[in-house]
Amino acid sequence: MEDWLTSAARARPDHPAVVAGGVAVTYAELDQGATRVARALAARGVNPGDRVRVSHPPGSTFVELLHAVPRRGAVFVPVAPAHPPEPDLGADEADVELRTTHHPGAVHSIIHTSGTTGDPKPVELTFGNYAASAAASAGGLGVDPGDRWLCPLPLYHVGGLGVLVRCAVNHTTAVLHERFDAERVRRTLEAGEVTLASLVPTMLVRLREAGLRAAPNLRAIALGGGPIPAGLLEWAERAGIPVTPVYGMTETCSQVVAGSPGRPLAGVELEIGAGGEILVRGPMVAAKEVGPDGWLHTGDLGRLDDRGRLHVEGRLKELIVTGGENVAPLEVEQALLAHPAVADAAVTGRPDPEWGEAIAAFVVPRGRADPEDLRAWCRGRLAPHKVPKSIELVESLPRSVGGKLLRARL
Repeated sequence: MEDWLTSAARARPDHPAVVAGGVAVTYAELDQGATRVARALAARGVNPGDRVRVSHPPGSTFVELLHAVPRRGAVFVPVAPAHPPEPDLGADEADVELRTTHHPGAVHSIIHTSGTTGDPKPVELTFGNYAASAAASAGGLGVDPGDRWLCPLPLYHVGGLGVLVRCAVNHTTAVLHERFDAERVRRTLEAGEVTLASLVPTMLVRLREAGLRAAPNLRAIALGGGPIPAGLLEWAERAGIPVTPVYGMTETCSQVVAGSPGRPLAGVELEIGAGGEILVRGPMVAAKEVGPDGWLHTGDLGRLDDRGRLHVEGRLKELIVTGGENVAPLEVEQALLAHPAVADAAVTGRPDPEWGEAIAAFVVPRGRADPEDLRAWCRGRLAPHKVPKSIELVESLPRSVGGKLLRARL
């Protein structure tokens, strides 16, 4: 498999590869920079097979390292910029042979999961995983030579890193924001500067609150990483903002399903296993994460309708067992989020001597909200055993930098 950057630099040397901090770097410039950095890594003692931790913030240096580390034959391991920053690479360069072709089964990077239900887990993703994922995404969202893909997501998680890889594979442009800023993203979308964007639901909610009214030239917002609040897709449709919900995870190298309800992308097989667990199989799935039965057991709850479309219903391990009945927190959260006075909501189970677990809800109000009014609202939309026993008003909910709810911290 040819090195993605080598191919892109040959095919489109003068085309912008990445725009960061308002500065565009062409594929020829990025190719030269990655070669220099790869030789600098060798001079510092990085050898083939080594794992190289990268903690640079989003920008051209991070992207150079993304391509330089594999060229040295090493494994790319991105971590949060909050970690101690990597030292300067310096000017020394070793005269070594660099790799411009890679075996599809070779490990490209080790990405850590977001840790929403426990400690982050390292996942090994291969060149073949990324190539299959890029092809599947292209089939679902399409590819145009003029595409500019906005990414305000963390690059040390697969949702953000996948944007960089897909753009390199397709020889298109990645537009990076160092962090999510609703006003900046709103201006970028309304100015028609990008054709694609990757966001999580909380980001789109903030864009709605920031007054996003239009997004000329935008073909799709790939919206994933968590449940979508009630009414958000309807608002986007009314505003003429194209949104494509996506479902995926680190172990699947990002997206495997797109649309609402979700259709499996090319090369993806889905099955519902014991207890309603979503099972995934395909060339984008990390090999070490596959079970003895040949499937990735996602830990997510879902169902397939009669047309083979996936409906995600929450996490298997997050099920609340109350009075002998199973309750998915997501269903209760969606009911709460449909209330106009609720800006955000999260649900968990608390030990209870009578019920085993009692449903407890945490609500970030939009304006004035009364817990008893919210419980009455839920009674009109949920079965009696699914109505929260308690609702606590809070200023914010614990979320990861990517916007995922950290339910274990409730």
